[in-house]
Order: sequence, then structure tokens, then C-alpha cells
Amino acid sequence: MLKTDVAIIGGGQAGLAMSRSLTARGIGHVVLERGRIGERWHSERWNSLHLLTTNAHSALPGLPHRGSDPEAFMRADAFASYLGRYAREIAAPVVSGATVAAVEREGGGFRISANAGQWHARAVVVATGACDVPFRPAMAEVLAPSILQMDPSDYREPGQLPPGGVLVVGASATGVQLAEEIHASGRPVTLAVGGHTRVPRRYRGRDIYAWMDAVGMLDDPALASGNLDAARRQPSLQLVGGPEHRDLDLAVLRAQGVRLVGRLAGISGSRAEFSGDLERTTGASHVRMQRTLKRIDDFISDHGLSIPVADSESRVPFLATSDSFALDLQRGGIRSVIWATGYVRRYPWLRVPVLDHSGEIIHRGGVAAVPGLYVLGLTFLRRRRSSFIDGCGSDAEDIAPAIQAHLNLSARQVA
Repeated sequence: MLKTDVAIIGGGQAGLAMSRSLTARGIGHVVLERGRIGERWHSERWNSLHLLTTNAHSALPGLPHRGSDPEAFMRADAFASYLGRYAREIAAPVVSGATVAAVEREGGGFRISANAGQWHARAVVVATGACDVPFRPAMAEVLAPSILQMDPSDYREPGQLPPGGVLVVGASATGVQLAEEIHASGRPVTLAVGGHTRVPRRYRGRDIYAWMDAVGMLDDPALASGNLDAARRQPSLQLVGGPEHRDLDLAVLRAQGVRLVGRLAGISGSRAEFSGDLERTTGASHVRMQRTLKRIDDFISDHGLSIPVADSESRVPFLATSDSFALDLQRGGIRSVIWATGYVRRYPWLRVPVLDHSGEIIHRGGVAAVPGLYVLGLTFLRRRRSSFIDGCGSDAEDIAPAIQAHLNLSARQVA
């Protein structure tokens, strides 16, 4: 059995950011990655995907995107290559192809069992990320087997889908992007719209994320949130990355010919029932957008910035209504359903009592209740940007001193 001070589970952006922080403090560690570095960016993203954040907001500490347009959006495969380069730059001790089977308490530390070997570590950092396992609602189990079901992690391009219509369930960033791409392939698309957050791609001359960063929204502290659980459940912004810096929202999709319906309420065989809540959900999304844009406007005003006034179109509410109704998918020509319904975290290998009733790790700012166990890369872990690429480094820098203190304390206890 190999020994190390810290075992980091996950070799994506969060795991690598933590590796850099530990190396800077002279803390021995190993990074265990089930596949290649940044495996999910290699194998669980569709071909046309670009990052939602510009290059300026998509770099890890110590390695900017040299020579790249800071306002451009990197392709997912290019970002996977960037992660590999980053690991080499920081000399991260990554063990690739190390699928972890169990993490258990042992001898004042942890025993990590993987197909690549076993380690004993005095501390463990779970850095498997927020986008772990695609979520499918229970109703998916009773969908007629003649209708193809697919998660975004398995989708690559429209040619994978059989001829005929497609139902995309979920209207956050993933759902609207897939709806547009699949509709452009000639397949009729119906988009079942649940909760979502609409914002313009650019506002008053700058990218929306650049404004959110400048205003301080991305650094809103998690523990200051009035309802942290609700904040963590907020859907991703309804955006697309690309050279056109264009908007992609429900109004755009409707103009393209995508059919918009309310939330998918139930399925029985090929019969699907949809709620008549489209007006309510789009109205709530507009209110959230107005709140964000007002915070930006107030910042501009308070700092006396000479910035162009807002385009009035950016504040026009999207008006859409839909009565509740039932649809026979097969008779309606729908042959595929894509579940763009978000992700859940699953830790079947974590045999330490730190999971709540829903299977999430109980923590406070990334520090779990069990001494020596930490988590990184989750939504709103310490701040709003925690699950963003450029948020991992800040969180790692915050958590690394806690790891150092734990290691020092455990060393004194052994002595």
C-alpha cells in the first residue's frame, strides 16, 4: 500500500487546482483520475460544444490562455487539451486510469482502494465535480421502449438520433443548445420548459459574465445566501458560447420553429403530460433576469462609468403560454427524448458517514464533518463561481490551509 498525505479524487479542473495549491505548500499528494485528465471533457460532451464562459473566465491559476482572444469561447475538446497542459505545467502527480472503488476510514486517515492500487492518505479531497451523473426523473422508467432515451453526456451530434421528432426535456443552457442544434438538422423539436434563468449574452457592451465578475456577483459568498439549498439548485444560465456572441433563449428558439411546451409532468408508455405553467416559468425567469441587470445598472451608475445605455430589447419579457395537455409521442412522430434535466452527485465508493438523505456530501465551505475529508468543485461551494472553471482555484486556495492545519494536528497527535 502506498502512503501519501492527501489523495485527490478527480483529475478535472477542481482536482488540478487543488494539486497546485497543495504543491505550493509542500504537501505530498496524489491525484486519482478514472480515465484521462479531464475525462468528462473528452468523452461526455457533444461535438459542437463551446464553453459558456469566455477565455478570460476559463483559465486556471498560473496558466492563462496565451495568445487567445480573451473574448472568445473555447471548444470543449480544446479545453480538455488545456487541462492536460496544465497538469504538465504544475507537475501534478496524476495517476490516470485509477477508478476508485472505496474510500474508508483507517488508522486515523483513509484507505483508498482503486483498480490501480491502494493508498493510505491522511486526508482526502473529493473533486469529482458538480456534473457527475445525469439526472433522469423516475417517469423515464415507464417511457415506451420504442422511444430512444438519451442523456446529454451520451449525445454527440444529431445523426445519432433516429429520424423523426425529438422531445428535449429541460431549458437551461444544455437544453436550449441541443434543441437548436437538433432542430437545425431537420428534426422537429419540442422543448419541455421547466425552471430556467434567462440573461443576454452581452449587455451594455460587455459579456454578461464579465459584468457579473466586475459587479462581484460571482464572488457572492455561499454562507451569506438566505437559502443556500435553493441557490445551489438554480439552473445554469440560458446561454451559448460562440464567435457570434449571440443570445439563445426561448424567443430565439420559437422564432426558429422549436415548439415550446410547459414542464413535463408525467409519462405513461408513449403518453406524455405537460403542465400549463409556461407563462409562470418564463415570467419568473424574466424577474430573475431583471434583478441581475439592475445590479449591473446600479454598479455602472454608482461608479460613474461611461457605458452605453441598455438596449431596450434586453428587458422585453418573453411572453409564452401553454395549457396543460397530453400528447401521444408516437402518434405525434416523436422518436427520441433527451433528458437535459441536470446532474446529481453519486458517491457509492465513499464509505464514510458524510452523506445526507439525498446522497450529497454534507460540508461547510468544502470542509466535511469527518476530519480530513474535503470537497471541491460543487455548485456554490464557497461562492457563486465555485463550480465555474475560474472558481476552482480560489476555493482550492481557501481550503488548502484547512488541509495543512489538519495534517499538522494529526502529526502532533501521532507524536
